[in-house]
Amino acid sequence: MNTQILSEYLEFLEIEKGLAENTLDAYRTDLNAFFDFCSDTDIDKIQRTGINSYIRNLHEKHYSPTSIMRKTASLRGFFKWANSNGIIKDNPAITLEQPKIPQKLPKVMTIEEVNILLNQNLTNLQRVIAELLYGCGLRVSELVNLKTNDYDLNSKFLECTGKGSKDRIVPMGKKAIKAIKEFLPERDYNMQKYNIQSKFLLINEHGKHVTRQEVYTFIHEQGKKLHKSISPHTLRHTFATHLLENGADLRVVQELLGHSNVSTTQLYTHISKKRLKEVYFSINKT
Repeated sequence: MNTQILSEYLEFLEIEKGLAENTLDAYRTDLNAFFDFCSDTDIDKIQRTGINSYIRNLHEKHYSPTSIMRKTASLRGFFKWANSNGIIKDNPAITLEQPKIPQKLPKVMTIEEVNILLNQNLTNLQRVIAELLYGCGLRVSELVNLKTNDYDLNSKFLECTGKGSKDRIVPMGKKAIKAIKEFLPERDYNMQKYNIQSKFLLINEHGKHVTRQEVYTFIHEQGKKLHKSISPHTLRHTFATHLLENGADLRVVQELLGHSNVSTTQLYTHISKKRLKEVYFSINKT
């Protein structure tokens, strides 16, 4: 029973809410773990005490505050849907509070660090990856799913699909355009060499579509050269921070990042202020 209802809920999230596959997988994993904890008790028999025990168990297993927050949100959303669709009479999660987590400022790179990364002896493919992550602020999922008809080198923009299947247009700078132009002949050669056809932009030397993990590995290795732990998202954070530090309007940065709420983008103003203080006090040490 639970499996069938969960499938219906995930279908609702995919069709009605337009959630991405990665997000759906997270919901599926979270809810299956909860049902396992409840020994597959039928949904209409689950009580608030069972939910409380589950969350207490997460704390005992030392799950991070972020993970507990996500799992709690999964339960709240699921039981609300089940109640509104008449699957359960009462919603046991209706008063379940969303745990608060301390706001952490994301890591960003300095302009000098970005220049070092971009001035490495990178392959054409690696340069495209680095330039689009930093120069356009793409998420790694947006990057690897970019198709050859998603950008216009003459008009200098690209279109990508972000969270919630929301499309946005992002301008491309000269370096990103140059990187793509230099990579395309190599991409075509690899496709011909392995006799494949692909709509995706990022094709590696083996004729395969570049994966998220390949991008993570590449950026992580570049971070080692800087003696800094970085990820693809670090370059996205850095893109936003550098724009704001150079006078970009907050609303413009919000549009470029594809944030639904400007409060998410405002986080980067805190980073800029923090960095400004660090620079000031480093110069004015007594």
